[in-house]
Amino acid sequence: MSLEANIDDVQEPISSAPPEVRQIIERVWKLEKSRIDKKSKGHINDDILNIVKEEVR
Repeated sequence: MSLEANIDDVQEPISSAPPEVRQIIERVWKLEKSRIDKKSKGHINDDILNIVKEEVR
């Protein structure tokens, strides 16, 4: 299996998700990326919960 096929397999659930779910995924991804860039070691659960609550409203 090629690398491109593997990437497509991984991204398929995201690309086929409803727009609201994709928005949550993108916001959580950006949060994770910023925490990695800052080497933050705090808890992220509350931040993710807030993102989901905001998107569900």
